[in-house]
Amino acid sequence: MTRIRRAQLDPQLLAEAAQMIRALGHPVRLKIVELLEGGERCVSELQDGLDASQAVVSQQLARMRAAGIVRCRRDGVNMRYAIADERVIRVLDCLRHCDVPLRRAH
Repeated sequence: MTRIRRAQLDPQLLAEAAQMIRALGHPVRLKIVELLEGGERCVSELQDGLDASQAVVSQQLARMRAAGIVRCRRDGVNMRYAIADERVIRVLDCLRHCDVPLRRAH
């Protein structure tokens, strides 16, 4: 069988990808991205979609904001969050297209 040789990924790209994967590496953060695909949301709207406490949602949003994944803006008394880096949508799309269950090696 002939293997197709693919171009090596640039080390800088690999470093950036690893940073993004780390920043998304929690089920709550992935769900937040999924919820924000539909547009801006405030913390209480995200809480409803996640069935999580305000503290948990705020903590995860702070981490995502520090990583540049989400951005926020003040809207009256609320902070509204949105996706800042559209590449996270492509990461989520890749996960959606992986129809093989992820399993741990035995």
